[in-house]
Amino acid sequence: MTCIYEFEFFEEDGAVVALPFDMDGGTTGENLNSAVAMASDWLREMGNYALIDGTALPTPTFGNVPQHGGTVIAVSAVCSLDTIPAVTASEAANMLGVTRQRVSQMCRSGLLTCWHRGSRLMVSIASIDARKREAPKAGRPKKEAAGLVGAAAK
Repeated sequence: MTCIYEFEFFEEDGAVVALPFDMDGGTTGENLNSAVAMASDWLREMGNYALIDGTALPTPTFGNVPQHGGTVIAVSAVCSLDTIPAVTASEAANMLGVTRQRVSQMCRSGLLTCWHRGSRLMVSIASIDARKREAPKAGRPKKEAAGLVGAAAK
């Protein structure tokens, strides 16, 4: 799907700020060209996350008036789950060194970003990389040795 929203672009603290009219958030760039490119990337990511979550983006409005003394520019982005780098749940399990069932659990609990493509569960590579950076230890977390063991014995 193609998303088109108006953004206001204005200079602040040596950068160009890009704020969408119909959504919270925004982005910045070094100059107007980079700010427009960043706004398009930001809009694509917002659209992709809405597709993953099964939610709709707010209805865009047009003909907005600048709120910060800037310039209003319509920005577009192609949003599609096919553009998100992803692997199947089985491939994710191999990358993480866990079982396919554990990947499903991590998807349900929000530890990994996942969606269905037909009957296949897809997992974003970015969420796999983020999970690897966290470097969780294998097994169940250990209880605090002093506080919990002594309290349980009473």
